[in-house]
This record gives sequence, C-alpha cells and structure tokens, in this order.
Amino acid sequence: MKKTQNVLIKGTKDGLILHLDDQCSYEDLKKELLDKLTENQRVHKDYPLITVSFKIGNRYLTDEQKEELRTLIRQEKNLVVGNIDSNVLTKTEVEKMMKEEEIVSVARIVRSGQVLEATGDLLLIGDVNPGGKVVAGGNIYVMGALRGIAHAGVYGNQDAVISASVMKPSQIRISDVITRAPDVFLDDDKREMECAYIGENGQIMIDRLQVLMHLRPNLNRLEGGH
Repeated sequence: MKKTQNVLIKGTKDGLILHLDDQCSYEDLKKELLDKLTENQRVHKDYPLITVSFKIGNRYLTDEQKEELRTLIRQEKNLVVGNIDSNVLTKTEVEKMMKEEEIVSVARIVRSGQVLEATGDLLLIGDVNPGGKVVAGGNIYVMGALRGIAHAGVYGNQDAVISASVMKPSQIRISDVITRAPDVFLDDDKREMECAYIGENGQIMIDRLQVLMHLRPNLNRLEGGH
C-alpha cells in the first residue's frame, strides 16, 4: 500500500510551495519535511537562493511551531522563508475582521478641531463642521451636512464610499485618492443626498446616492443584517 505523503513540494516561477497535510500529527509532518529538505539539499546544493512558502490548509500552528518550520528552511543554505498561508483564522484576526465590518453609529456634531474615527463603517447622525474630520476603515455615511474633511477606506479600501445629505466638504479622501471642494462640489442648489467614490478613471467622483446600488452592490450586505 502506497504511503500517503504529508508534504508535497511544487515548483513555481517564484520558488517552492510546500503543501502540508492538515490531518497528520505535527511531529510526523516535521519529520517528513526535514527528510525532504535534506534530500532537496543533496540534489540542489549548488542552486541559487530559492524562496519556500507553506500552504498548511486547515491546520492551526502556534507561533512556536511556525518558527520551527522557518528554522528548518533556514538551515538549508540555498533556501529562504516565504509566506505561511493557512485557512485558519486566529482570534485576533477574527476580531479585526469583525471590527472592520462593524457599523459604528454616532449622533453628534463634529466641530472644528475634532476627529471622529471608526475601524469599520461610520454612520454619523449629525454634521461635520468646517475644520472637523471623520475617518473610517470602511464607508462613511453622514446624515447631515459634510462641510469638513472625510477620509474613508483609510486602510487601503478603494471600494469605500462617502455619502452625505449635504455634500460640501473641504476635502474628501478615499484610500489614498484625494479631492478638494472646488474641483467637484459646485452646485449649491442640490437638495438630494450624494455620494463620493473612486471611478474607473482612478479619480473621486460625486453622484446621486442611487448610483451606489449599481456601482457597489456589496453594500447590500447590510440588508437583513448580513
């Protein structure tokens, strides 16, 4: 009967990927990995540096075990450590994801010199006065007048949007894209809610709120609590 391999090595243009079985014991995995690395060293001892990444599937590894695997790789003179990719999320990662998807609702006026921040989406029931600033990792919804600064997608999310009942900001920023009031906010007679988003040209666009259902259908995750 053919023995099941716990470690599968695949070569790519970027180096080697080690697929580690997530059902066997960690000790069996480590032993087989060491054997294969030793064999690799005999065959490829004169090769240039090769990056080795791990795919560990549904296995949970402690920080100490991850460091053990990295140490095994570093012992081979022509191998360097790449990523260790796992399907398992740590408690810290789950908490971070939950915060980033959370909607923070605040009823207040953000006055000059004040900064209101949220890790996920921000729903402000109130105004942002000139000199005030609202910042969010996700989207920003202002149920009032936005006359100060708004920065959405602060962690790099270019799909983030900013909406306001009165869109008259001194500056809008989404991810690392910035626009200032004189460039786009010209119509003083508008009475409908507007939104700002990064368009296909890579610039911030301003339009009616209704366009979001087509441009950002993922916003429907709010429906039904999803």
